[in-house]
Amino acid sequence: MDIESLNLKQKISQMFILGFEGKDFSKNQYFKTLLNNGLGGVIFFSSNIETEKQFKDLIDKISKEALFPSFFSIDQEGGRVERTEKIHNGKKYLSAKPAFDMGLSFLQNQTKEIALELKSYGINMNFAPVLDVNTNENNPIIGERAFSSNCENVINAAKVVIKEYDKYGIITVGKHFPGHGASSADSHKTLPVIDLNEKEIKQTHIKPFEEAIKTGIPTIMAAHVLYPALDPDFPASVSKKIIENILINQLSFNGVILTDDMEMNGIKGYSKLEAVKMAINAGVNMFIFRNTTKEITQLICDIESNVLNGNISLEKINISVEKIINLKYRYGIIH
Repeated sequence: MDIESLNLKQKISQMFILGFEGKDFSKNQYFKTLLNNGLGGVIFFSSNIETEKQFKDLIDKISKEALFPSFFSIDQEGGRVERTEKIHNGKKYLSAKPAFDMGLSFLQNQTKEIALELKSYGINMNFAPVLDVNTNENNPIIGERAFSSNCENVINAAKVVIKEYDKYGIITVGKHFPGHGASSADSHKTLPVIDLNEKEIKQTHIKPFEEAIKTGIPTIMAAHVLYPALDPDFPASVSKKIIENILINQLSFNGVILTDDMEMNGIKGYSKLEAVKMAINAGVNMFIFRNTTKEITQLICDIESNVLNGNISLEKINISVEKIINLKYRYGIIH
């Protein structure tokens, strides 16, 4: 599989990670069609997972149906965010903070256990670790999902987790750039505004991402959060000042950049096309939508039209697809 062999619609389809409701993906015709036409990845939620056998079979069936090998992704942080609870009749793992509090060797062992479990199902990408520094104790969305409220602790814990997942062939995704830890609102529900000065954002909140990049993290997720000191106009997920200027140019990150779920209310101030267009021009490579609808199928057609009429740069599409394909080769998803 190489970029030259893909047509424009297939290239754009590679830039999407999509989900579906329930246990039978074939009931969602839009998802099935996109899978047949070059979809880049699939995201699984608790509603897709019933038993170990059912989940393995589901991934196997999707693999057979997909035109190209996919990222099979999941949010499996442990504790509060754990998608396999039906398999285990409840939570099996600890959230990041209590796991870190048990010590780095405990954290390493738990990470190994999660990695091996995910691998056994056929999952190859985990939306973890959370690199946020939880500086706001009333944070409604991060809390114990962060390793610590101390920047150095987050850096040390993340290093262990990134290396451990990598050892077992699971792609890690550092989130939520440039840091969701000072937030007093939940980006699932609204657009949080983090009104810290630039120095504090960089020294405390961006630092774990900077160190994770040095450790070799392959993928980073951008937050639907507004940081007026970095960009007063646009949320991080669609901001050229934050994605291109800071993440790509200042931090020298050349891995895959994806957005948090584009169905979240934090990005609802824009139409889907508007948001995706801004994000691509800002340097984002992939988009998550938790449910595949007719609207998403239309969105991919609209992006194609925008590339053909010059409103979205073909070069940006090619850069994204090159990064996605390289990552798939690196982790043996494509052989």
